[in-house]
Amino acid sequence: QVQLVESGGGLAQAGGSLSLSCAASGRTFSSNTMGWFRQAPGKEREFVASHRWTTGNTDYSDTVKGRFTISRDNAKNTVYLQMNSLKPEDTAVYYCAASGIWGTRAAGMYHSWGQGTQVTVSS
Repeated sequence: QVQLVESGGGLAQAGGSLSLSCAASGRTFSSNTMGWFRQAPGKEREFVASHRWTTGNTDYSDTVKGRFTISRDNAKNTVYLQMNSLKPEDTAVYYCAASGIWGTRAAGMYHSWGQGTQVTVSS
């Protein structure tokens, strides 16, 4: 229904910043919620942040709250994740995802996923 492609990953130093982009096509932004998840080696995929189209409400994991910001650009059909004050524990593959419900932290509730982009934070 919707295709998602992440970009912007790379290497950053602790305390630095990176900005991730998620370009959408197909049924662009027809879902109620867009989310960012991440997965480190040997760990399960975990929730990072979400944005609800209807209200503009955002939700953040406690581990990133105050450091990361999720936003969107309707004209570019793109969702962003601005990551500031990066820590080595932020190292993971980051995924963009779309959900049909009005906000959720559960990965199983997201029906479309991008292929992921690697983020590596050095100490």
